[in-house]
Amino acid sequence: MSVAVPARAIHAVGGVDLERLATRVGSTPFFAYDRAAITERAGLLRATLPADVRLSYAIKANPMPAVVQHLAGLVDAFDTASAGELRVALDTTMPGEHVSFAGPGKTPAELTQAIAAGALVELESETEARRVVAIGERLGERPRVAIRVNPDFELKGSGMRMGGGPQQFGVDAERVPALLAELAAADVEWLGFHVFAGSQNLNAEILCDAQRKTVELALRLADHAPRAVRYLNIGGGFGIPYYDRDAPLDLPAIGHNLEELMAGAVRPLMPEARVVVELGRYLVGEAGVYVTRIVDRKQSRGTTFLVVDGGMHHQLAASGNLGQVIKRNYPVAIAGRAADEPTETQTVVGCLCTPLDVLARDAELPRAEVGELVVVFQAGAYGLTASPTAFLGHEPPVEVLV
Repeated sequence: MSVAVPARAIHAVGGVDLERLATRVGSTPFFAYDRAAITERAGLLRATLPADVRLSYAIKANPMPAVVQHLAGLVDAFDTASAGELRVALDTTMPGEHVSFAGPGKTPAELTQAIAAGALVELESETEARRVVAIGERLGERPRVAIRVNPDFELKGSGMRMGGGPQQFGVDAERVPALLAELAAADVEWLGFHVFAGSQNLNAEILCDAQRKTVELALRLADHAPRAVRYLNIGGGFGIPYYDRDAPLDLPAIGHNLEELMAGAVRPLMPEARVVVELGRYLVGEAGVYVTRIVDRKQSRGTTFLVVDGGMHHQLAASGNLGQVIKRNYPVAIAGRAADEPTETQTVVGCLCTPLDVLARDAELPRAEVGELVVVFQAGAYGLTASPTAFLGHEPPVEVLV
Protein backbone atom coordinates (compact mmCIF):
# COMPACT_ATOMS: atom_id res chain seq x y z
CA MET A 1 0.00 0.00 0.00
CA SER A 2 1.46 3.36 -1.03
CA VAL A 3 1.41 5.85 1.84
CA ALA A 4 2.98 9.24 1.18
CA VAL A 5 3.93 11.23 4.27
CA PRO A 6 5.39 14.73 4.49
CA ALA A 7 9.09 15.19 5.15
CA ARG A 8 10.35 16.23 8.58
CA ALA A 9 13.53 17.95 9.64
CA ILE A 10 15.91 16.89 12.40
CA HIS A 11 19.46 18.05 13.02
CA ALA A 12 20.20 17.02 16.61
CA VAL A 13 19.09 14.96 19.61
CA GLY A 14 19.57 16.41 23.07
CA GLY A 15 21.41 19.33 21.49
CA VAL A 16 24.01 17.08 19.84
CA ASP A 17 24.32 17.14 16.04
CA LEU A 18 23.32 13.74 14.68
CA GLU A 19 26.48 13.15 12.64
CA ARG A 20 28.58 14.07 15.68
CA LEU A 21 26.42 11.78 17.81
CA ALA A 22 26.89 8.94 15.35
CA THR A 23 30.66 9.47 15.59
CA ARG A 24 30.43 9.54 19.38
CA VAL A 25 28.39 6.33 19.44
CA GLY A 26 30.90 4.72 17.09
CA SER A 27 28.54 2.98 14.70
CA THR A 28 25.11 2.94 13.20
CA PRO A 29 22.33 1.99 13.72
CA PHE A 30 21.58 3.33 17.18
CA PHE A 31 18.73 4.53 19.37
CA ALA A 32 19.01 7.98 20.94
CA TYR A 33 16.76 9.14 23.75
CA ASP A 34 16.43 12.82 24.65
CA ARG A 35 16.83 13.31 28.40
CA ALA A 36 15.27 16.80 28.35
CA ALA A 37 12.24 15.57 26.40
CA ILE A 38 11.55 12.87 29.00
CA THR A 39 11.88 15.41 31.81
CA GLU A 40 9.55 17.79 30.00
CA ARG A 41 6.91 15.09 29.47
CA ALA A 42 7.00 14.08 33.14
CA GLY A 43 6.66 17.74 34.11
CA LEU A 44 3.67 18.16 31.81
CA LEU A 45 1.95 15.21 33.46
CA ARG A 46 2.69 16.58 36.93
CA ALA A 47 1.24 19.95 35.96
CA THR A 48 -1.90 18.47 34.39
CA LEU A 49 -2.91 15.55 36.60
CA PRO A 50 -4.24 16.05 40.16
CA ALA A 51 -1.46 16.59 42.67
CA ASP A 52 -2.46 13.55 44.73
CA VAL A 53 -2.42 11.16 41.76
CA ARG A 54 0.82 9.18 41.71
CA LEU A 55 2.75 8.60 38.49
CA SER A 56 4.23 5.17 37.76
CA TYR A 57 6.53 4.28 34.86
CA ALA A 58 5.95 0.94 33.14
CA ILE A 59 9.52 -0.21 32.53
CA LYS A 60 8.45 -2.52 29.70
CA ALA A 61 8.12 0.53 27.43
CA ASN A 62 11.86 1.19 27.59
CA PRO A 63 14.00 -0.70 30.10
CA MET A 64 17.34 0.89 29.19
CA PRO A 65 18.99 1.28 32.62
CA ALA A 66 20.03 4.91 32.04
CA VAL A 67 16.47 5.84 31.05
CA VAL A 68 15.02 4.08 34.07
CA GLN A 69 17.56 5.71 36.39
CA HIS A 70 16.67 9.12 34.98
CA LEU A 71 12.97 8.47 35.49
CA ALA A 72 13.58 7.39 39.10
CA GLY A 73 13.84 11.07 39.94
CA LEU A 74 10.76 12.07 37.97
CA VAL A 75 8.05 9.53 38.87
CA ASP A 76 6.67 8.06 42.08
CA ALA A 77 6.87 4.36 41.26
CA PHE A 78 7.95 1.72 38.76
CA ASP A 79 5.91 -1.11 37.31
CA THR A 80 7.80 -4.25 36.29
CA ALA A 81 6.76 -7.39 34.45
CA SER A 82 9.73 -9.73 34.92
CA ALA A 83 12.58 -10.46 37.26
CA GLY A 84 14.91 -8.71 34.81
CA GLU A 85 12.87 -5.51 34.93
CA LEU A 86 12.66 -5.84 38.70
CA ARG A 87 16.46 -5.87 38.91
CA VAL A 88 16.68 -2.79 36.69
CA ALA A 89 14.21 -0.99 38.96
CA LEU A 90 16.00 -1.99 42.15
CA ASP A 91 19.33 -0.78 40.76
CA THR A 92 17.95 2.77 40.81
CA THR A 93 17.17 5.03 43.73
CA MET A 94 13.51 3.93 43.69
CA PRO A 95 12.64 2.17 46.98
CA GLY A 96 11.53 -1.44 46.64
CA GLU A 97 8.15 -0.69 48.20
CA HIS A 98 7.47 1.72 45.33
CA VAL A 99 7.94 -1.03 42.73
CA SER A 100 5.06 -3.17 41.51
CA PHE A 101 5.31 -6.53 39.75
CA ALA A 102 2.53 -7.41 37.32
CA GLY A 103 1.98 -9.80 34.43
CA PRO A 104 0.70 -13.35 33.95
CA GLY A 105 2.89 -16.41 34.39
CA LYS A 106 5.15 -15.16 37.18
CA THR A 107 7.34 -18.06 38.22
CA PRO A 108 7.86 -19.06 41.87
CA ALA A 109 11.46 -17.83 41.59
CA GLU A 110 10.33 -14.42 40.31
CA LEU A 111 7.68 -14.12 43.01
CA THR A 112 10.27 -15.00 45.65
CA GLN A 113 12.55 -12.22 44.41
CA ALA A 114 9.71 -9.70 44.38
CA ILE A 115 8.55 -10.57 47.90
CA ALA A 116 12.12 -10.45 49.23
CA ALA A 117 12.51 -6.99 47.65
CA GLY A 118 9.33 -5.71 49.32
CA ALA A 119 7.73 -5.06 45.93
CA LEU A 120 3.96 -4.99 45.48
CA VAL A 121 2.85 -8.19 43.74
CA GLU A 122 -0.19 -7.65 41.53
CA LEU A 123 -1.98 -10.99 41.54
CA GLU A 124 -3.14 -12.28 38.17
CA SER A 125 -4.93 -15.47 39.31
CA GLU A 126 -6.05 -17.52 42.29
CA THR A 127 -3.13 -19.90 41.72
CA GLU A 128 -0.68 -17.03 41.87
CA ALA A 129 -2.30 -15.75 45.06
CA ARG A 130 -1.85 -19.12 46.78
CA ARG A 131 1.70 -19.33 45.52
CA VAL A 132 2.48 -15.91 47.00
CA VAL A 133 1.01 -16.92 50.37
CA ALA A 134 3.16 -20.08 50.45
CA ILE A 135 6.32 -18.20 49.51
CA GLY A 136 5.66 -15.59 52.18
CA GLU A 137 5.31 -18.31 54.81
CA ARG A 138 8.53 -19.94 53.66
CA LEU A 139 10.47 -16.66 53.73
CA GLY A 140 8.93 -15.42 56.94
CA GLU A 141 7.85 -12.32 55.02
CA ARG A 142 4.40 -10.77 54.78
CA PRO A 143 3.84 -10.25 51.04
CA ARG A 144 2.41 -6.96 49.84
CA VAL A 145 -0.27 -7.72 47.27
CA ALA A 146 -2.95 -6.16 45.11
CA ILE A 147 -5.41 -7.85 42.78
CA ARG A 148 -5.18 -7.10 39.10
CA VAL A 149 -8.77 -7.02 37.94
CA ASN A 150 -9.95 -8.01 34.47
CA PRO A 151 -12.78 -5.47 34.20
CA ASP A 152 -16.29 -6.13 32.93
CA PHE A 153 -15.88 -3.39 30.33
CA GLU A 154 -13.59 -2.80 27.34
CA LEU A 155 -11.44 0.15 26.37
CA LYS A 156 -12.51 0.79 22.80
CA GLY A 157 -10.17 2.41 20.33
CA SER A 158 -7.00 1.06 21.92
CA GLY A 159 -4.01 -0.22 20.01
CA MET A 160 -3.97 -3.23 22.32
CA ARG A 161 -6.92 -4.40 24.43
CA MET A 162 -5.89 -5.83 27.81
CA GLY A 163 -9.19 -5.95 29.68
CA GLY A 164 -12.78 -7.03 29.18
CA GLY A 165 -13.91 -10.43 27.92
CA PRO A 166 -11.68 -13.47 28.46
CA GLN A 167 -8.10 -12.40 29.22
CA GLN A 168 -4.85 -13.90 30.45
CA PHE A 169 -4.46 -10.66 32.40
CA GLY A 170 -5.91 -10.32 35.87
CA VAL A 171 -8.78 -11.93 37.77
CA ASP A 172 -12.24 -11.56 36.27
CA ALA A 173 -14.14 -8.91 38.20
CA GLU A 174 -16.89 -11.35 39.18
CA ARG A 175 -14.31 -13.71 40.75
CA VAL A 176 -12.58 -11.01 42.80
CA PRO A 177 -14.93 -11.13 45.85
CA ALA A 178 -14.12 -14.80 46.43
CA LEU A 179 -10.39 -14.14 46.14
CA LEU A 180 -10.69 -11.22 48.57
CA ALA A 181 -12.28 -13.55 51.11
CA GLU A 182 -9.43 -16.01 50.64
CA LEU A 183 -6.80 -13.31 51.08
CA ALA A 184 -8.55 -12.03 54.21
CA ALA A 185 -7.69 -15.31 55.90
CA ALA A 186 -4.09 -15.33 54.70
CA ASP A 187 -1.00 -13.67 56.11
CA VAL A 188 -0.61 -11.04 53.40
CA GLU A 189 -0.83 -7.27 53.31
CA TRP A 190 -3.59 -6.64 50.80
CA LEU A 191 -3.48 -3.08 49.49
CA GLY A 192 -5.97 -2.74 46.67
CA PHE A 193 -6.64 -3.12 42.97
CA HIS A 194 -5.02 -2.66 39.59
CA VAL A 195 -7.29 -2.23 36.55
CA PHE A 196 -5.67 -1.89 33.14
CA ALA A 197 -8.04 -2.02 30.17
CA GLY A 198 -5.84 -1.19 27.18
CA SER A 199 -3.00 0.81 25.67
CA GLN A 200 -2.16 3.36 22.94
CA ASN A 201 -5.45 5.29 22.97
CA LEU A 202 -5.62 8.81 21.55
CA ASN A 203 -9.28 9.45 22.37
CA ALA A 204 -9.53 11.40 25.63
CA GLU A 205 -13.29 10.84 25.88
CA ILE A 206 -12.85 7.07 25.76
CA LEU A 207 -10.04 7.18 28.32
CA CYS A 208 -12.10 9.37 30.65
CA ASP A 209 -15.03 6.96 30.39
CA ALA A 210 -12.72 4.05 31.21
CA GLN A 211 -11.37 5.91 34.25
CA ARG A 212 -14.90 6.54 35.50
CA LYS A 213 -15.81 2.89 35.03
CA THR A 214 -12.60 1.82 36.75
CA VAL A 215 -13.38 3.88 39.85
CA GLU A 216 -16.97 2.60 39.88
CA LEU A 217 -15.69 -0.98 39.67
CA ALA A 218 -13.18 -0.40 42.46
CA LEU A 219 -15.90 1.01 44.70
CA ARG A 220 -18.09 -2.04 44.08
CA LEU A 221 -15.25 -4.43 44.83
CA ALA A 222 -14.21 -2.46 47.90
CA ASP A 223 -17.46 -3.54 49.56
CA HIS A 224 -16.01 -7.08 49.63
CA ALA A 225 -12.54 -6.09 50.78
CA PRO A 226 -11.17 -7.12 54.18
CA ARG A 227 -9.90 -3.58 54.83
CA ALA A 228 -9.88 -0.13 53.31
CA VAL A 229 -8.40 0.23 49.83
CA ARG A 230 -4.97 1.85 50.03
CA TYR A 231 -3.85 1.37 46.42
CA LEU A 232 -5.77 1.89 43.22
CA ASN A 233 -3.84 1.61 39.97
CA ILE A 234 -6.21 2.85 37.25
CA GLY A 235 -3.80 1.99 34.44
CA GLY A 236 -2.92 4.40 31.69
CA GLY A 237 -3.39 3.76 28.02
CA PHE A 238 -2.36 7.29 26.99
CA GLY A 239 -1.39 7.15 23.32
CA ILE A 240 1.09 9.09 21.23
CA PRO A 241 0.67 10.05 17.55
CA TYR A 242 2.56 7.71 15.24
CA TYR A 243 1.04 8.60 11.89
CA ASP A 244 0.36 11.73 9.90
CA ARG A 245 -3.37 11.74 10.61
CA ASP A 246 -3.06 11.09 14.35
CA ALA A 247 -4.08 13.95 16.64
CA PRO A 248 -2.24 14.28 19.96
CA LEU A 249 -4.08 13.20 23.10
CA ASP A 250 -6.08 15.93 24.87
CA LEU A 251 -4.24 15.62 28.18
CA PRO A 252 -6.00 18.58 29.90
CA ALA A 253 -9.36 16.81 29.39
CA ILE A 254 -8.00 13.74 31.16
CA GLY A 255 -6.61 15.84 33.99
CA HIS A 256 -9.98 17.56 34.46
CA ASN A 257 -11.79 14.22 34.48
CA LEU A 258 -9.41 12.77 37.05
CA GLU A 259 -9.84 15.78 39.31
CA GLU A 260 -13.62 15.31 39.18
CA LEU A 261 -13.23 11.61 40.02
CA MET A 262 -10.88 12.35 42.89
CA ALA A 263 -13.15 15.03 44.34
CA GLY A 264 -16.44 13.26 43.77
CA ALA A 265 -15.62 9.63 44.52
CA VAL A 266 -12.09 8.69 45.53
CA ARG A 267 -11.36 11.21 48.28
CA PRO A 268 -14.75 10.93 50.04
CA LEU A 269 -15.35 7.17 49.50
CA MET A 270 -11.82 5.72 49.45
CA PRO A 271 -9.89 8.30 51.48
CA GLU A 272 -6.92 6.01 52.12
CA ALA A 273 -6.46 5.04 48.47
CA ARG A 274 -3.25 6.05 46.74
CA VAL A 275 -4.36 6.48 43.12
CA VAL A 276 -1.76 5.59 40.51
CA VAL A 277 -1.66 6.32 36.78
CA GLU A 278 0.72 3.91 35.09
CA LEU A 279 2.33 5.11 31.87
CA GLY A 280 5.13 3.88 29.64
CA ARG A 281 4.86 4.92 26.02
CA TYR A 282 3.45 8.37 26.88
CA LEU A 283 6.50 9.18 29.00
CA VAL A 284 9.25 8.04 26.64
CA GLY A 285 7.86 7.20 23.20
CA GLU A 286 8.26 10.61 21.58
CA ALA A 287 11.65 11.20 23.21
CA GLY A 288 13.45 8.59 21.13
CA VAL A 289 14.69 8.21 17.56
CA TYR A 290 16.22 5.32 15.66
CA VAL A 291 19.15 6.37 13.48
CA THR A 292 20.44 4.24 10.61
CA ARG A 293 22.78 4.96 7.69
CA ILE A 294 22.09 4.53 3.99
CA VAL A 295 24.43 1.91 2.48
CA ASP A 296 22.86 1.68 -0.96
CA ARG A 297 20.52 3.59 -3.24
CA LYS A 298 18.95 1.56 -5.99
CA GLN A 299 16.23 1.68 -8.60
CA SER A 300 13.90 -1.21 -9.28
CA ARG A 301 11.16 -0.86 -11.87
CA GLY A 302 10.20 2.65 -11.00
CA THR A 303 10.80 2.48 -7.22
CA THR A 304 13.72 4.17 -5.47
CA PHE A 305 15.01 2.14 -2.55
CA LEU A 306 17.22 3.52 0.21
CA VAL A 307 18.87 0.48 1.78
CA VAL A 308 20.03 1.13 5.34
CA ASP A 309 22.20 -0.75 7.81
CA GLY A 310 19.33 -1.17 10.28
CA GLY A 311 15.84 -2.53 9.96
CA MET A 312 12.91 -4.37 11.52
CA HIS A 313 15.19 -6.50 13.70
CA HIS A 314 15.77 -3.32 15.73
CA GLN A 315 12.54 -1.39 15.18
CA LEU A 316 9.85 -3.96 14.43
CA ALA A 317 6.93 -1.63 15.09
CA ALA A 318 8.07 0.89 12.47
CA SER A 319 8.04 -1.87 9.85
CA GLY A 320 4.35 -2.48 10.51
CA ASN A 321 4.92 -6.03 11.74
CA LEU A 322 3.96 -5.51 15.39
CA GLY A 323 0.18 -5.77 15.24
CA GLN A 324 -0.65 -3.29 12.46
CA VAL A 325 -3.56 -4.34 10.26
CA ILE A 326 -3.00 -1.53 7.76
CA LYS A 327 0.69 -0.73 7.38
CA ARG A 328 1.41 2.98 7.67
CA ASN A 329 4.70 4.81 7.91
CA TYR A 330 6.14 6.15 11.12
CA PRO A 331 7.49 9.68 10.57
CA VAL A 332 10.98 9.57 9.07
CA ALA A 333 13.57 12.14 8.03
CA ILE A 334 16.95 12.49 6.41
CA ALA A 335 19.19 13.92 9.13
CA GLY A 336 20.32 17.50 8.62
CA ARG A 337 18.03 18.20 5.70
CA ALA A 338 15.40 20.95 5.73
CA ALA A 339 11.73 20.03 5.64
CA ASP A 340 11.08 22.49 2.80
CA GLU A 341 13.65 20.96 0.44
CA PRO A 342 12.32 19.43 -2.79
CA THR A 343 11.33 15.83 -2.17
CA GLU A 344 11.00 12.63 -4.10
CA THR A 345 9.23 9.38 -3.32
CA GLN A 346 11.64 6.92 -1.71
CA THR A 347 11.19 3.63 0.10
CA VAL A 348 13.47 2.94 3.07
CA VAL A 349 14.31 -0.74 3.52
CA GLY A 350 16.54 -2.55 5.97
CA CYS A 351 19.40 -4.98 5.52
CA LEU A 352 17.46 -8.16 6.25
CA CYS A 353 16.78 -10.77 3.59
CA THR A 354 12.98 -10.50 3.84
CA PRO A 355 10.42 -8.32 2.04
CA LEU A 356 8.94 -7.49 5.45
CA ASP A 357 11.92 -5.28 6.27
CA VAL A 358 10.49 -1.92 5.19
CA LEU A 359 10.90 1.09 7.49
CA ALA A 360 9.05 3.58 5.25
CA ARG A 361 7.20 2.88 2.04
CA ASP A 362 6.79 5.62 -0.59
CA ALA A 363 7.89 8.34 1.80
CA GLU A 364 8.28 11.90 0.54
CA LEU A 365 11.85 12.76 1.52
CA PRO A 366 14.65 15.01 0.24
CA ARG A 367 16.70 13.08 -2.29
CA ALA A 368 19.04 11.00 -0.13
CA GLU A 369 22.37 9.45 -1.02
CA VAL A 370 24.62 6.72 0.32
CA GLY A 371 26.21 7.75 3.63
CA GLU A 372 23.37 9.94 4.86
CA LEU A 373 21.45 9.17 8.04
CA VAL A 374 17.79 8.16 8.11
CA VAL A 375 15.95 8.99 11.32
CA VAL A 376 12.82 7.13 12.45
CA PHE A 377 10.80 9.09 15.01
CA GLN A 378 8.58 7.87 17.88
CA ALA A 379 11.21 5.26 18.75
CA GLY A 380 11.47 5.78 22.50
CA ALA A 381 9.07 2.98 23.46
CA TYR A 382 8.71 -0.64 22.38
CA GLY A 383 11.65 -0.37 20.02
CA LEU A 384 14.77 -2.42 20.64
CA THR A 385 13.38 -4.80 23.26
CA ALA A 386 10.18 -5.40 21.27
CA SER A 387 12.11 -6.42 18.14
CA PRO A 388 13.67 -9.70 16.94
CA THR A 389 17.29 -8.62 17.42
CA ALA A 390 18.72 -12.10 16.80
CA PHE A 391 17.08 -12.43 13.38
CA LEU A 392 19.78 -13.10 10.74
CA GLY A 393 22.56 -12.55 13.27
CA HIS A 394 23.26 -8.84 12.89
CA GLU A 395 24.90 -6.96 15.75
CA PRO A 396 22.51 -5.24 18.19
CA PRO A 397 22.34 -1.45 18.07
CA VAL A 398 23.71 0.88 20.73
CA GLU A 399 21.32 2.88 22.93
CA VAL A 400 22.28 6.30 24.28
CA LEU A 401 20.57 8.79 26.57
CA VAL A 402 21.56 12.28 25.47
